[in-house]
Amino acid sequence: MGHRLSKIYTRTGDAGTTGLGDGKRVSKNSLRIHALGEVDELNAVVGLLLCEELPDDVRALMTDAQHDLFDLGGEVCIPGMSMITMKQVEKLETELDRLNEPLEPLKDFILPGGTRPAALAHHARTVCRRAERALVALALEEAVNDGPRQYLNRLSDLLFVLGRVLNRAGGRGDVLWQKRKNA
Repeated sequence: MGHRLSKIYTRTGDAGTTGLGDGKRVSKNSLRIHALGEVDELNAVVGLLLCEELPDDVRALMTDAQHDLFDLGGEVCIPGMSMITMKQVEKLETELDRLNEPLEPLKDFILPGGTRPAALAHHARTVCRRAERALVALALEEAVNDGPRQYLNRLSDLLFVLGRVLNRAGGRGDVLWQKRKNA
């Protein structure tokens, strides 16, 4: 592979358009570019989570998720491309079941906090939900494969469970919401 990113600025976007992976130019305000930006932000937030002390299995899982998210972004960037498969969605489901199984069932809502890694997992979850909403909006206007939306849906569930897992790894429990606590 050549040096594709040897020059960072190109000036081609100065007029408010950007290039898709298929060479087509679109407005930087298009639904496709919004969705792509949300996926990019999600990947960056997962990167922040990876800066923390994490159990080895969680680190490997989140590193794999970053690679999947880059593929997912590539799929969004190239209309008609398919890169996210049911195999990737099913892997998240398997990991979600594995991580959730030892946790006690929730009887109340929890707050996004506790330890710093847990809070970062919850932050990533909220960004993931936003990316999913952006893909849904895009799919109302243009053809989008089901795989990326399903992947983001499972990943957000996984990040919720990771918040709980990471609190326990840090010696904390769930931060329980208390209805009308300050009423």
